[in-house]
Amino acid sequence: MHSTTVTVQQIYQDRRQYRVPFYQRAYVWNREEQWGPLWEDIRDKAEARIQDNKPVPHFMGAVVLEPQKKLGLLGVERHHIIDGQQRLTTMQYVLTALCHVLREAGQTALLSVVDACLNNPNPETMEDREVERFKLWPTFRDRQQFVSAMTAANYEQLQERFADSFTRQGTLRKIGADHPPALEAICYFREAMQEWAKSDRETPPAQLMAALASAILTDLSIVCISLGEEDDAQVIFETLNGRGAELHATDLIRNFIFMRAGTDADQLYNNLWSQFEAPLWSEPQKRGRLNKPRLEWFVQTAVQAQTGEEIDIGRLYAGYRRCVDGELTLHSADAQLNFLNRYAEHYKGLATGVGTAPIAEFGRRIAVWDGSATHALALNVAAGSLPDADQRAIFDAIESYLVRRTVCGLSRKNYNKVFALQLKKLFESGADARAFKDFLGGLTGEASRWPRDDEFRKHWLSAEIYPGRLDAAKLRAMFHRLEIAMRSARTEEKVVLSLDDMDIDHILPQSWAEYWPLANSMAVSQQEVSDAVLLSYTATQLSEKSQLIANRQASVPVFGNLTMVHYGVNRSVKNREFQVKRDAFFEHSNLQLNKALMAAATWDEATIASRSELLFSHAVKVWGGPA
Repeated sequence: MHSTTVTVQQIYQDRRQYRVPFYQRAYVWNREEQWGPLWEDIRDKAEARIQDNKPVPHFMGAVVLEPQKKLGLLGVERHHIIDGQQRLTTMQYVLTALCHVLREAGQTALLSVVDACLNNPNPETMEDREVERFKLWPTFRDRQQFVSAMTAANYEQLQERFADSFTRQGTLRKIGADHPPALEAICYFREAMQEWAKSDRETPPAQLMAALASAILTDLSIVCISLGEEDDAQVIFETLNGRGAELHATDLIRNFIFMRAGTDADQLYNNLWSQFEAPLWSEPQKRGRLNKPRLEWFVQTAVQAQTGEEIDIGRLYAGYRRCVDGELTLHSADAQLNFLNRYAEHYKGLATGVGTAPIAEFGRRIAVWDGSATHALALNVAAGSLPDADQRAIFDAIESYLVRRTVCGLSRKNYNKVFALQLKKLFESGADARAFKDFLGGLTGEASRWPRDDEFRKHWLSAEIYPGRLDAAKLRAMFHRLEIAMRSARTEEKVVLSLDDMDIDHILPQSWAEYWPLANSMAVSQQEVSDAVLLSYTATQLSEKSQLIANRQASVPVFGNLTMVHYGVNRSVKNREFQVKRDAFFEHSNLQLNKALMAAATWDEATIASRSELLFSHAVKVWGGPA
């Protein structure tokens, strides 16, 4: 390794090309954080030259380059940019903007000097002149807009090539536009240079342009670190990975893979990695206090599914390295990419719930149950050799475990350990559905046990479900499953497609005092309800009326009193008496969930208890428990 301090002109003057390897991220510098400060430095140097002050070089930072072997006589020298691609790319945009300004000002004497820092000469001796003509060649994601912007000779050509980015007046759109970075950078520096030149009416234009060009080409210095054959580019990359913008663990992982790809890199990228550049994988996903791109959660899950070991998301890169270094079959780049792709389709089904595969169905069902702790186990099962029926049996058991524990008011804090343990047991004994259910059913203690039918029934009939143990999303998901289970072979519509536009309704309303008298038409005020509830917690003995009120109040949040109804119906009859509600349900509802309601002559504590039992008879089959 050797380092040299060079000017912008010196780093670009040789017949060479700086390539941004495609394992690097796209160009991300922007006006506020990088372009603005850079322009201020350039302006200060230009003004110092106009005032005949001796310019002091401005240090822009370092770049790390890895020279590539040239195999034949044709072509230009190639250097991979291990670190510093944002700087080198930005300076290409600055130089392009300078060319525009020189042409528009009629100061063309310096154009050949600047152009020599943008384009390589002698295209007839190049292997691929459409690529090698450029001093810098960006990664896949930036190439199209880079070429279009860099080859535009003037502002008018930019307007033609990026018509959607400009207003009718010829200015960049400021509202509702996401401009290509190459275009936006060139336009920013061009405008900044023009405004600076216009602000100085005393200095001759030729002197202004010369000062500006000199400031850019000779007054900005860069430390150029060139690696030798024995230097490990991977170590250098990891050491210098954080300047300019956040680098994700998956950026390092991508780099680690493609550093080992050799001559197959392009093919491997196109066939096996490019799918991970899709928006689906970059979407931020929040778990607890952590907000990470979906790709990071996927890699963590895939590594855990592959190894059975827990991986700290904060040390994902180290965990990935341990995984692939520890398995001889994963040492090569293609093996690692095949490993990730083997799990990717299953993970997409799990994360999005789209598709008919067992893991996609499972993903749809547990989306509301905070089930990320189950993902590695689910991925291992889906990527294995089990038939679909066995996979569904395992996924049904996991769903039942989550649902039953929530209904029974048990904590979810131990789920990571529970499912990590189940994954290890699957590694030890094989992914057998019967064995898995035995493992899960054999857990004991409040933090991990799988409630059996008697405990599940007890809480189903009497617990404060909503509001209480379930939020609206979880309750809606449970009612969707129950509705499907309650439909017979003769039901016209077998599957409810969506309950998203349905409200959760308390048939006996939460505010029931006005329209729902007690037995024998005993009227109740809202104050009496409040008093009775308070007394039920503090008094050892209640009056007859207070006891009746407390019993009724306890029936409001239980399963038997809850249902789904269209939000318009719910709002129109919200607290009204039972007959009004029942008539509205007759007119508008076709859910099996509401059959018992529509068949009832009255609605009270007894009918609520009866409907709770009815719903439980289906729930105990939908969410079957341990043997």
